[in-house]
Amino acid sequence: MTFDTDTRRDADSATVDAAAYLVAPVNERSRARLAENGLDYRLVPVTGDDYPQWLQSVARGFQDGERSDEQVASSRERSAYRRVTGVYDAAAPVADAPVATIASWIGQLTVPGGASLPSCAISAVTVAPTHRRRGIARAMLEGELGAAVSAGAPLAMLTVSESTLYGRYGFAPAAASASWRIETKRATWIGPRPDGRVDFIPRQRFRELVAPLHERVRLRVAGEIDVQGSFWDGFAGTTPTAEKAGEKRAVQYTDASGVVRGVAVYTVKENHDDFTKASVHVGYLLAETDDAYAALWRFLLELDLVAEVNAGELSVDEPLRWMIADQRAATVTLRDHQYVRILDVPAALEGRRYGAPGALALDVTDVLGHAGGRFLLTVDDGGRGTVSTWSDGAAAPDGAVEVSLGIEELSAAYLGGVSLATLAAAGRVRSTDASAAARVFSWHVAPRLSIWY
Repeated sequence: MTFDTDTRRDADSATVDAAAYLVAPVNERSRARLAENGLDYRLVPVTGDDYPQWLQSVARGFQDGERSDEQVASSRERSAYRRVTGVYDAAAPVADAPVATIASWIGQLTVPGGASLPSCAISAVTVAPTHRRRGIARAMLEGELGAAVSAGAPLAMLTVSESTLYGRYGFAPAAASASWRIETKRATWIGPRPDGRVDFIPRQRFRELVAPLHERVRLRVAGEIDVQGSFWDGFAGTTPTAEKAGEKRAVQYTDASGVVRGVAVYTVKENHDDFTKASVHVGYLLAETDDAYAALWRFLLELDLVAEVNAGELSVDEPLRWMIADQRAATVTLRDHQYVRILDVPAALEGRRYGAPGALALDVTDVLGHAGGRFLLTVDDGGRGTVSTWSDGAAAPDGAVEVSLGIEELSAAYLGGVSLATLAAAGRVRSTDASAAARVFSWHVAPRLSIWY
């Protein structure tokens, strides 16, 4: 059997021209398909005259209110990194308002092992209820994936409002998130009590600190992405159009040597029936060290006049569970969050690290045709993988565990959030030794994404 041994890639050298991607033409196949139905699929420059109506259509699609001129202007300033497209119906009463929208950009997705790979991030997907079941969503999503493939992005990713829509395009939930509701009186802090200090800071100071801190931290956990600086204004409430910004309170943790190692922003909702039972919502907590993590959570759980602390987009394996005396004081709800879609199997598989050595003969199907094929993944004792291809009709290499699966299942397991053995038990994967395959694909840190995008 002959193998292609020249497919090895290094995550550090995987680059995509993000600027070129922003202005690349829309996918011709999708454009022609929509044109047959009298619809115009085109780019919408963020600086152009069509952008305000595009933004209004997005707001309507997510059941939000109409955007003011100030909000439109603020969005323009913060959206230069996004590729914006819309679908237009010339016969509609308001022809310059798109009946469907989508935005995307080339971001960086952290993968197991501490590397990050260029990935097409997709957002703002809407279709007007007046134009459903006309193939618009399919044309747009297939169009963006086609553009990502043309740009050389090995992965695509998104967070979703409706979880059932994206499997048909090869996306799968790859990193779950946890929402916590903690009864503070029952919890009782038993965790570490670091020597550093927690102090209140202005929201603007939080905004200054959080971006570089996140960039230092994000490579530690698979599933996290790089974040445009302007994105943090939403958490900090530091734009002129921010609503209820004055309700946000920010704190920082400084270690014993005087270095800021963590920040948090939260709001308090007063209980008018009992002023000792306010509730806190943690908007964002970011810790660079274990001490910062412990100090910030202890501060929040021991706030005066607070009976309940709520936080979302946490890991499914939070250390916090082991820092409170009564674990039943926390009600934890899990949900799908970060979706991933592999577009280039060799680049994606060689970009991450693995939990055990071994060889997997992967037979991958992809209904969209981007990433199907037969691949041999060989992982060495250091957890580094190399990928070669093997021809159709040939037997699997000696000693390799055979795994047959769709691109959706491979994408689901990619970050280590679900075991291949679990997927096999669910009937989603076939393997000659699912347990051995799962050991190779495993990773010791649960994936997480701490934001929506």
